[in-house]
Amino acid sequence: MYRWETAGAVTAQRVFGIVRTPGPGEAVAAADAVLDAGLHAVEIALTTPGALRAVAQLTERRPGALIGAGTVLDGAAARAAVEAGARFLVSPSLHREVIRTGHRYGVPVFPGVTTPTEMVRALEEGADALKLFPASAVPPSWLRDVRAALPQAPVIPTGGVTIENAPEWIAAGAVACGMGSALTSGGAQAAGERVTALLGRLAAAR
Repeated sequence: MYRWETAGAVTAQRVFGIVRTPGPGEAVAAADAVLDAGLHAVEIALTTPGALRAVAQLTERRPGALIGAGTVLDGAAARAAVEAGARFLVSPSLHREVIRTGHRYGVPVFPGVTTPTEMVRALEEGADALKLFPASAVPPSWLRDVRAALPQAPVIPTGGVTIENAPEWIAAGAVACGMGSALTSGGAQAAGERVTALLGRLAAAR
């Protein structure tokens, strides 16, 4: 799959899960829960101890899923994540070497941005989408206003996105939302119910 195809697949459902847990076993279990509920893409945060083991295990066990790595802060971490099998990379910051490393191996990169200036710079660096982080710092109307000037910016609000406000972000022009504990916590049944409810709301918000 080409890089642009992977980026499109990750954002196709308008949401992907973010898993951050005390260890790799819990990360795999949390990812399995939302994937079994119908989610196509999940990011494993590298702040999770043993995160790369979780990425490798999920990639091997679930070849049809889009397993990515998050909190990728430098080129070394980017390469390690790709070698573990990550199919997309997400960062809370804008780091040129993370983008260059991901692209070197055909993997899309979503760097973190917080201002229009950073959005433009990230696009100039070749970012495949832009992680608006933390999204809790601004309302969805902020994104609507920014996209009036930057309609070409594919923005993914992350950090503080909830099942209730995710449709508002999509209506404001976000290509997708990244959602962590609001979506993935509470065990398989609870996570599955939230995924089902959210996918229905996002479909209605398109």
